[in-house]
Amino acid sequence: MTAEDDQAQRRRAVRELGAALRELTDAAVSTEVDTETLTELAEQVRALVPPLAAARRERGEPATVDGGQRARRMYNPASGPGNPIAPPMRVEIVDGAAIGRCTLGLAYEGPPSYGHGGISALLVDQILGHAHSTRGKHGMTVKLELRYRRPVPLQTPLRIVGRLENVDGRWTESIATISTEDDPDTVLVEAKGVFVVPSAEQSKRLFGELERLSR
Repeated sequence: MTAEDDQAQRRRAVRELGAALRELTDAAVSTEVDTETLTELAEQVRALVPPLAAARRERGEPATVDGGQRARRMYNPASGPGNPIAPPMRVEIVDGAAIGRCTLGLAYEGPPSYGHGGISALLVDQILGHAHSTRGKHGMTVKLELRYRRPVPLQTPLRIVGRLENVDGRWTESIATISTEDDPDTVLVEAKGVFVVPSAEQSKRLFGELERLSR
């Protein structure tokens, strides 16, 4: 088996674990089973931790599953399929715009039956980052402004769109919207973001050897 095949197999396993944990989380936040069952299940779930913690990375250490010729962030909290707290949002670039799609379950509930406002901020920040990256360079959020026009419904397919408005050297200004797939013209949340490509000095100060190792 080649290193690329091994990486692909590991990523499949990470996706499967992430999906299973999302199912578990969804069941946990929607369950109404009796207290005794909850107590028993808590013990069973805790028993799963030691095998996973037997080999773990620490802060500043890149995930091995992210590396290789096709690098990606498998544990990104908005779009990473291996991260159980991610919806996860699927993103594609169409005509220069970044378009994300996801469905939020009860784990993301703020007001009853609607998504938490902080989750909307997470989604638009991620999509604006993808919009910035259409230039071919990754950037970091400098400023993010949101206007919540209507509540974002749970258990409803969403459409998140981000596009560049202005480019000035390392800096970009972009806009984003959240709507439902069934009614893309009705904006639920709109956002404006400013992103910047870190200078070499900033990258070294912030990330040290991490940037080189994660390539």
